[in-house]
Amino acid sequence: MSSNPAQSVATTTVDEAALSQYLQQNPDFFERHSQLLTRLRLQHPRNGTTISLIERQVEVLRTKHTALEQQLAEFVRVARANDALAEKIHRFANQLLHTTSATAALALIEKSLREDFDTHHGALILQQTPGSSLASLGQEAAHFVRLVAPDSADFRSFDSLFAGGKPRCGQVRDSQRTFLFGADAANIGSVALVPLSELSPPGLLALGSVEKERFHPGMSTEFLARMGSLIAAAISRS
Repeated sequence: MSSNPAQSVATTTVDEAALSQYLQQNPDFFERHSQLLTRLRLQHPRNGTTISLIERQVEVLRTKHTALEQQLAEFVRVARANDALAEKIHRFANQLLHTTSATAALALIEKSLREDFDTHHGALILQQTPGSSLASLGQEAAHFVRLVAPDSADFRSFDSLFAGGKPRCGQVRDSQRTFLFGADAANIGSVALVPLSELSPPGLLALGSVEKERFHPGMSTEFLARMGSLIAAAISRS
Protein backbone atom coordinates (compact mmCIF):
# COMPACT_ATOMS: atom_id res chain seq x y z
CA MET A 1 0.00 0.00 0.00
CA SER A 2 1.38 3.39 -0.99
CA SER A 3 1.26 6.42 1.21
CA ASN A 4 1.23 10.12 0.40
CA PRO A 5 4.68 11.58 1.33
CA ALA A 6 3.07 14.87 2.21
CA GLN A 7 0.81 13.12 4.69
CA SER A 8 3.67 11.17 6.22
CA VAL A 9 5.62 14.29 7.09
CA ALA A 10 4.75 15.60 10.55
CA THR A 11 4.12 19.33 10.36
CA THR A 12 4.38 21.48 13.46
CA THR A 13 3.16 25.05 13.51
CA VAL A 14 5.15 27.12 16.01
CA ASP A 15 3.22 29.76 17.86
CA GLU A 16 5.76 32.63 18.20
CA ALA A 17 3.90 34.18 21.11
CA ALA A 18 3.90 30.86 22.97
CA LEU A 19 7.57 30.33 22.18
CA SER A 20 8.44 33.82 23.41
CA GLN A 21 6.46 33.25 26.60
CA TYR A 22 8.16 29.90 27.16
CA LEU A 23 11.65 31.38 26.81
CA GLN A 24 10.76 34.19 29.21
CA GLN A 25 9.45 31.69 31.75
CA ASN A 26 12.50 29.46 31.30
CA PRO A 27 15.52 31.80 31.19
CA ASP A 28 17.84 28.82 31.76
CA PHE A 29 16.79 27.17 28.49
CA PHE A 30 20.00 28.05 26.66
CA GLU A 31 22.05 26.96 29.67
CA ARG A 32 20.52 23.52 29.30
CA HIS A 33 20.97 23.64 25.51
CA SER A 34 24.20 25.61 25.16
CA GLN A 35 24.98 24.05 21.79
CA LEU A 36 22.14 26.09 20.29
CA LEU A 37 23.91 29.36 21.08
CA THR A 38 26.65 28.64 18.58
CA ARG A 39 24.24 27.33 15.92
CA LEU A 40 21.72 30.18 15.96
CA ARG A 41 22.51 32.85 13.38
CA LEU A 42 20.98 36.33 13.25
CA GLN A 43 21.27 39.18 10.79
CA HIS A 44 23.59 42.01 11.76
CA PRO A 45 21.45 45.19 12.19
CA ARG A 46 23.80 47.36 10.13
CA ASN A 47 25.71 45.42 7.48
CA GLY A 48 23.36 42.51 6.81
CA THR A 49 25.89 39.74 7.63
CA THR A 50 25.00 36.84 9.92
CA ILE A 51 26.24 36.74 13.49
CA SER A 52 25.75 34.48 16.47
CA LEU A 53 23.15 35.13 19.15
CA ILE A 54 25.86 36.14 21.62
CA GLU A 55 27.30 38.64 19.12
CA ARG A 56 23.83 40.06 18.59
CA GLN A 57 23.36 40.43 22.35
CA VAL A 58 26.65 42.29 22.56
CA GLU A 59 25.53 44.55 19.71
CA VAL A 60 22.22 45.27 21.46
CA LEU A 61 24.00 46.13 24.71
CA ARG A 62 26.46 48.35 22.84
CA THR A 63 23.56 50.20 21.18
CA LYS A 64 21.81 50.68 24.52
CA HIS A 65 25.05 51.92 26.07
CA THR A 66 25.53 54.47 23.28
CA ALA A 67 21.93 55.66 23.67
CA LEU A 68 22.38 56.06 27.43
CA GLU A 69 25.60 58.01 26.91
CA GLN A 70 23.84 60.36 24.50
CA GLN A 71 20.93 60.78 26.91
CA LEU A 72 23.32 61.55 29.78
CA ALA A 73 25.21 64.07 27.62
CA GLU A 74 21.91 65.79 26.80
CA PHE A 75 20.95 65.92 30.49
CA VAL A 76 24.32 67.50 31.30
CA ARG A 77 23.93 70.02 28.47
CA VAL A 78 20.44 71.03 29.65
CA ALA A 79 21.59 71.26 33.29
CA ARG A 80 24.49 73.53 32.35
CA ALA A 81 22.23 75.70 30.21
CA ASN A 82 19.74 76.00 33.08
CA ASP A 83 22.53 76.90 35.51
CA ALA A 84 23.76 79.63 33.17
CA LEU A 85 20.22 80.95 32.73
CA ALA A 86 19.59 80.90 36.48
CA GLU A 87 22.76 82.93 36.99
CA LYS A 88 21.56 85.50 34.45
CA ILE A 89 18.16 85.75 36.16
CA HIS A 90 19.90 86.22 39.52
CA ARG A 91 22.08 89.00 38.13
CA PHE A 92 19.06 90.57 36.46
CA ALA A 93 17.17 90.60 39.78
CA ASN A 94 20.10 92.19 41.62
CA GLN A 95 20.41 94.93 39.03
CA LEU A 96 16.70 95.70 39.21
CA LEU A 97 16.92 96.01 43.00
CA HIS A 98 19.45 98.80 42.60
CA THR A 99 17.29 100.89 40.26
CA THR A 100 15.56 103.83 41.93
CA SER A 101 12.65 104.40 39.56
CA ALA A 102 10.44 102.63 37.07
CA THR A 103 12.06 104.61 34.25
CA ALA A 104 15.51 103.39 35.24
CA ALA A 105 14.16 99.85 35.62
CA LEU A 106 12.70 99.92 32.10
CA ALA A 107 16.02 101.06 30.65
CA LEU A 108 17.76 98.22 32.46
CA ILE A 109 15.17 95.66 31.36
CA GLU A 110 15.53 96.59 27.70
CA LYS A 111 19.34 96.55 27.90
CA SER A 112 19.50 93.24 29.75
CA LEU A 113 17.09 91.50 27.39
CA ARG A 114 19.22 92.59 24.47
CA GLU A 115 22.71 92.04 25.89
CA ASP A 116 22.35 89.29 28.51
CA PHE A 117 19.52 87.21 27.04
CA ASP A 118 20.30 87.78 23.35
CA THR A 119 16.76 88.98 22.64
CA HIS A 120 16.97 91.85 20.16
CA HIS A 121 13.23 92.07 19.46
CA GLY A 122 11.21 92.91 22.53
CA ALA A 123 8.06 94.83 23.35
CA LEU A 124 6.58 95.76 26.71
CA ILE A 125 2.87 96.49 26.35
CA LEU A 126 1.34 98.52 29.18
CA GLN A 127 -2.23 99.72 29.57
CA GLN A 128 -2.49 103.45 30.17
CA THR A 129 -5.38 104.30 32.44
CA PRO A 130 -6.66 107.80 33.33
CA GLY A 131 -4.29 109.54 35.74
CA SER A 132 -1.52 107.05 35.02
CA SER A 133 2.09 108.26 35.19
CA LEU A 134 3.14 105.94 32.38
CA ALA A 135 3.10 108.52 29.60
CA SER A 136 6.65 109.64 30.34
CA LEU A 137 7.80 106.02 30.38
CA GLY A 138 6.61 105.56 26.84
CA GLN A 139 8.53 108.63 25.74
CA GLU A 140 11.69 107.46 27.48
CA ALA A 141 11.75 104.09 25.70
CA ALA A 142 9.28 104.36 22.84
CA HIS A 143 11.06 101.61 20.88
CA PHE A 144 10.51 99.12 23.74
CA VAL A 145 7.52 100.31 25.77
CA ARG A 146 4.12 100.47 24.09
CA LEU A 147 1.26 102.24 25.83
CA VAL A 148 -2.26 101.16 24.81
CA ALA A 149 -5.76 102.01 25.90
CA PRO A 150 -7.54 99.43 28.07
CA ASP A 151 -10.14 98.88 25.33
CA SER A 152 -7.51 98.28 22.62
CA ALA A 153 -8.74 95.51 20.32
CA ASP A 154 -5.14 94.49 19.59
CA PHE A 155 -4.40 94.06 23.29
CA ARG A 156 -7.70 92.23 23.87
CA SER A 157 -6.62 89.64 21.28
CA PHE A 158 -4.35 88.24 24.01
CA ASP A 159 -7.18 87.65 26.49
CA SER A 160 -6.73 83.86 26.31
CA LEU A 161 -3.10 84.30 27.36
CA PHE A 162 -4.12 86.25 30.45
CA ALA A 163 -6.86 83.70 31.20
CA GLY A 164 -4.21 80.99 31.28
CA GLY A 165 -1.90 83.12 33.41
CA LYS A 166 1.30 81.47 32.12
CA PRO A 167 3.90 82.35 29.47
CA ARG A 168 3.33 80.91 26.01
CA CYS A 169 5.88 80.21 23.29
CA GLY A 170 5.56 79.52 19.58
CA GLN A 171 3.68 81.30 16.83
CA VAL A 172 1.13 84.13 16.91
CA ARG A 173 -1.31 85.48 14.38
CA ASP A 174 0.00 87.88 11.75
CA SER A 175 -2.05 90.74 13.20
CA GLN A 176 -0.66 90.08 16.68
CA ARG A 177 2.90 89.91 15.41
CA THR A 178 2.46 93.24 13.60
CA PHE A 179 0.98 94.81 16.72
CA LEU A 180 3.89 93.62 18.86
CA PHE A 181 6.87 94.18 16.59
CA GLY A 182 5.73 96.73 14.00
CA ALA A 183 8.16 97.06 11.09
CA ASP A 184 10.21 94.07 12.33
CA ALA A 185 7.21 91.71 12.29
CA ALA A 186 8.10 90.09 8.97
CA ASN A 187 11.46 88.96 10.38
CA ILE A 188 10.06 87.33 13.53
CA GLY A 189 10.14 83.52 13.39
CA SER A 190 8.99 82.70 16.92
CA VAL A 191 7.58 84.54 19.92
CA ALA A 192 7.50 84.23 23.71
CA LEU A 193 4.57 85.93 25.44
CA VAL A 194 4.77 86.67 29.16
CA PRO A 195 1.61 87.97 30.87
CA LEU A 196 2.40 90.52 33.57
CA SER A 197 -0.68 89.71 35.63
CA GLU A 198 0.79 91.24 38.79
CA LEU A 199 0.39 94.71 37.25
CA SER A 200 -2.89 96.55 37.60
CA PRO A 201 -4.05 96.65 34.91
CA PRO A 202 -2.09 93.69 33.49
CA GLY A 203 0.72 94.20 30.98
CA LEU A 204 2.43 92.00 28.42
CA LEU A 205 6.07 91.26 27.65
CA ALA A 206 6.70 89.94 24.13
CA LEU A 207 10.06 88.55 23.04
CA GLY A 208 10.69 87.80 19.38
CA SER A 209 13.39 85.87 17.54
CA VAL A 210 14.24 85.44 13.87
CA GLU A 211 14.79 81.74 14.62
CA LYS A 212 11.65 79.61 14.25
CA GLU A 213 12.68 77.20 17.02
CA ARG A 214 14.09 79.73 19.50
CA PHE A 215 10.72 79.90 21.27
CA HIS A 216 8.73 76.71 20.74
CA PRO A 217 5.62 75.28 22.48
CA GLY A 218 7.55 72.44 24.11
CA MET A 219 10.08 74.58 25.96
CA SER A 220 9.98 75.25 29.69
CA THR A 221 8.56 78.65 30.63
CA GLU A 222 9.57 78.69 34.30
CA PHE A 223 12.37 81.22 33.80
CA LEU A 224 10.12 83.42 31.66
CA ALA A 225 7.53 83.46 34.45
CA ARG A 226 10.19 84.48 37.00
CA MET A 227 11.43 87.23 34.74
CA GLY A 228 7.86 88.47 34.28
CA SER A 229 7.36 88.69 38.04
CA LEU A 230 10.59 90.66 38.45
CA ILE A 231 9.65 93.08 35.69
CA ALA A 232 6.15 93.62 37.07
CA ALA A 233 7.53 94.34 40.55
CA ALA A 234 10.03 96.86 39.16
CA ILE A 235 7.44 98.69 37.07
CA SER A 236 5.03 98.86 40.00
CA ARG A 237 7.37 101.31 41.73
CA SER A 238 6.25 104.09 39.37
